[in-house]
Amino acid sequence: MMPQRHTRRRVKDYTMRSLLIVCVVVALVPLVSIIYTAAVNGGQVFSVHFLTAPEPTFYCTQKVTGNCSYGGIGPAIEGSFAMLALASVISIPGGIFAGIYLAEFSRGPFGRFVSFVADVMSGFPSIVLGVFVYVLVLAVVGPASVYSAAAGSLALGIIMLPIVTRTTEEGLRLVPQTLREAGYALGIPRYRTTLRIVLRGASGSVLTGAILAFSRAGSEAAPLLLTAFGNHLGFQGYNHPSEALPPIIYNWGTSGFGNLTADAWGAALFLILIMLPINLGARMVLYRHAKKMGTG
Repeated sequence: MMPQRHTRRRVKDYTMRSLLIVCVVVALVPLVSIIYTAAVNGGQVFSVHFLTAPEPTFYCTQKVTGNCSYGGIGPAIEGSFAMLALASVISIPGGIFAGIYLAEFSRGPFGRFVSFVADVMSGFPSIVLGVFVYVLVLAVVGPASVYSAAAGSLALGIIMLPIVTRTTEEGLRLVPQTLREAGYALGIPRYRTTLRIVLRGASGSVLTGAILAFSRAGSEAAPLLLTAFGNHLGFQGYNHPSEALPPIIYNWGTSGFGNLTADAWGAALFLILIMLPINLGARMVLYRHAKKMGTG
């Protein structure tokens, strides 16, 4: 009887391991396909010159000849990182403090309301957030500031905020209660215990949330189409329209012009090369932090 039971367990274990491997392979197929396609189509224009040169001023239908050159994505890189920097300043501190409140101090209806708002915001389509920022800036500031890098940064910051909030909250909840009690026993005030001990213990999750939020915002095109609008001259300040990588990938990829389509693939390849390592690094930091806390 015992050998039969042992055999059945081994068969089940082997079957589940095989299914797991199949699922991993199926999940990796689209990722590998995307990276390969972007590398093949974008590799023909990808170079240091392509990353620094201004956008092409002439459009060619098929082959690149004469004045019809590939150009580059220098202005889009400038605008993307400038808007992501301001969006991070807006969202990361706010998200951290919101996560601290939800994990450590939220009791009663207001805490449930903040948690509900964070959940709702994380589920909103990005285009809806773009429309919201467009209407908000139009109503509060005026039409002169609707199309600007500041409006685009605000839209990206709203996208990042719930991600940072939730990862911070979950990271703080993983910190053992004994650390808090040790701080209280030493006479340390609650707010200082939270900031000096608990938050430090959850630093891995907080950093992971910030990185994931950064990479999510860096790949969003829809809200920037309604706010940043685009600027072929490069980044000229937060009160002016600004170019960014995701919008030019969308606009150039659907233009029908040969050099713009090739540039769109090159921009997509650059975006993948930037965002994929960031995401993988964030996942590794989160895994190590969870393992350190005994939950991985």
